[in-house]
Amino acid sequence: MNTPLSNTERPSEQHADLDTYSTEDLVRALVADQRAAVAAVQAAAESIARAVDAAVPRIQEGGRIVYVGAGTSGRLGLLDSVELFPTFSWPQERAVSILAGGDQAVYRAVEGAEDSASEGAADVLAKQVGPLDVVLLIAASGSTPYVLGALEQARSLGALTIGIANNPNSIVAGSAHLGITLDTGSEVVSGSTRLKAGTAQKIVLNAFSTSLMVRLNKVYGNLMVDVKPTNAKLMRRCISLTALATGASDEQATQALADCKYHVKTAVLMLKRNLNATQAKNLLKQHQGSLRAAINDQLNK
Repeated sequence: MNTPLSNTERPSEQHADLDTYSTEDLVRALVADQRAAVAAVQAAAESIARAVDAAVPRIQEGGRIVYVGAGTSGRLGLLDSVELFPTFSWPQERAVSILAGGDQAVYRAVEGAEDSASEGAADVLAKQVGPLDVVLLIAASGSTPYVLGALEQARSLGALTIGIANNPNSIVAGSAHLGITLDTGSEVVSGSTRLKAGTAQKIVLNAFSTSLMVRLNKVYGNLMVDVKPTNAKLMRRCISLTALATGASDEQATQALADCKYHVKTAVLMLKRNLNATQAKNLLKQHQGSLRAAINDQLNK
C-alpha cells in the first residue's frame, strides 16, 4: 500500500505538462502560483497574532528569538534573524539561528542533516535555550526529524515553542505550544517547497518579527526609529526619518542625530520636545523605549 502524499509533495493538477510551456507561460505559471502563499498567510493571521502576543512577555524579560529549520526553511530563519539588527537595532545575540548541518548548510545542501532528531536536540542544547526564549520551528512538511528533535528539547527546557508548517495537521504545529499552518498546497514543480511554501514562510517570519518589534516600541507610526546606521544608505535614512517624524530640516535633523550618536528615536524626541540628548534618553528609558509615550508625557506637562 502506497503512503499518501502530503499536500506539499502532491503533484500539481494544473501543470502536468509544465516542461512543454513556452518560457513566458512558464514564468507566468510560476508567478501566478505565488498568490497562494499570500492567501495561506492571510488565513493564518489569527494564529500569527496569538504567537506574537505570547512571545512579547518573554522577550521583554530578556529572552531571545530562536529560529530552527533545515534546508530552505532554515535559511529563511537565518535571513530573518540577521535582518533584525540593522532594521531595529535588535541585539545580534538575541536573534539566534539554528540550521541543520551547521554554518556550511547556508551555502550548500548538507545531505542527511535534516534526518537526525538527536542533532536537532543537541543543537538546541548547545545554544543554551531557556525559559525566556521564543523558538520558531520551521518545516514545510511539518515532520522534519531535525526540527522535531529541536522542538522536543526546547519544550523540555521551558521555552515557548511556535511550530510553522505548510501541511495541515502537521506534527510540528500540533506539538508546539502554538502552531501556524500555511496551507499552500502542491507546488508547480512537485515537492519543491522552495517555491510558494518558502514564500509563505518568508511572509510569516516577516509578519511575526516585525509585529514583535512594533510591540517592543521600535516603530513610531510606521517609521523604523530604531534603525542601526551601519552604512551610508542607512545614515541618510536616519536623517530622512528624523525629518519626517518632526518636520525639521535635514540640517536640523543631522545636528540632532550627531548630538545623540545617530539614534533616531532620541533625535526625534529632542526636536519635538526641545530636549537635549541626555534628557531625551532618560525620558525614553522611563517609558520603556516608547517614543509615542515619551512625547505624550512631555505634552501633558
